[in-house]
Amino acid sequence: MSRLEARPEPSRAMMLSSPLIAAAAMLVSGSLLFLFLGQAPLHAFYVYFIQPLTSWYGIGELLLKATPLILCGIGLAIGFRANVHNIGADGQLTMGAVAAGCVALYFDGAEGPWLVPLMIVAGAIGGAAWAAVPALLRTRFNTSEILVSLMLVYVAYLFLGYLVHGPVRDPAGYNFPQSKMFGDAAMLPLLKEGLRVNAAFLLSLFAVAGAWFFCRHSFAGYRMQVSGMAPAAALYAGFSEPKNVWIAFLTSGALAGVAGVGEVAGPLGQLQASVSPGYGFAAIIVAYVGRLHPVGVLLASLLMSLLYIGGETAQIELQLPSAITGLFQGLLLFYLLAADLFIHYRIKPRAPALVAVPVVAKETA
Repeated sequence: MSRLEARPEPSRAMMLSSPLIAAAAMLVSGSLLFLFLGQAPLHAFYVYFIQPLTSWYGIGELLLKATPLILCGIGLAIGFRANVHNIGADGQLTMGAVAAGCVALYFDGAEGPWLVPLMIVAGAIGGAAWAAVPALLRTRFNTSEILVSLMLVYVAYLFLGYLVHGPVRDPAGYNFPQSKMFGDAAMLPLLKEGLRVNAAFLLSLFAVAGAWFFCRHSFAGYRMQVSGMAPAAALYAGFSEPKNVWIAFLTSGALAGVAGVGEVAGPLGQLQASVSPGYGFAAIIVAYVGRLHPVGVLLASLLMSLLYIGGETAQIELQLPSAITGLFQGLLLFYLLAADLFIHYRIKPRAPALVAVPVVAKETA
């Protein structure tokens, strides 16, 4: 029999290289999966990972899908560093999209450069307000922020569904659950003509830079890191846990709300029954694959975005099911968690138990 024993000090080199190990293991498992589905692995990998990047349009789609992952992943990583687990980024993204969409519809027909900034501010406030609910319940009643933030995701979905089926439904939309299209003044400018990637990608890069500065050069970032690595030391130093919870939730909620603005004021151009294919949940994987570091989150978001567009390409070219994308995401997270397990623990065989042998005294003649 064997048992897990904590290592005295985890290897920093292995912690940095574990995402690469997890990605390599994902590719090996993917080869077996493609063989099982009757596909040549090399050709399938080319279609999945290389073909989407062979055109400017494909690169634009890569950056477009990476944008909400970066924004949500950065916010989640800041909280995870302090052991504050916000699982509801998809709901906060949805509420940010709702707030920005309502502003666009209220000022329908208005012209001027002020409308898009107003939508961005409204989206950030909407996402932060939705994130404030689990923060308040955690700090006042010690509820589980994981459960509350997760359940609020589905409340946000239902609220968006109510709006597009009723108050904001387009009367000329043939009864489809969607609002009318936003005006040109309510749309984010494109980075390159002919591509769908827009200015929200630049906002995500500013978020990466801001998060790096916050984590490395601010006392609040230092306080949150200490609280995550050594809670007892943070408590002894007098660091406020409620303050960490509020900073984590409001920051991640605001960034997720801005990600929602990037969707409705970008490729969608309106409110629909669904504004996210699960970016908020995928951002959890992004945060951990990126090792909770802003630059790592940026790189992990590009990888996760490639899995999204590669899955879409594989559906068209190879006739593979849409679930292939979620399967690759799950494999990546599984192997990363497995690598982290053996980075922090090692297998130690148990010493065999000694069996007492009874000693029988010989009879003397």
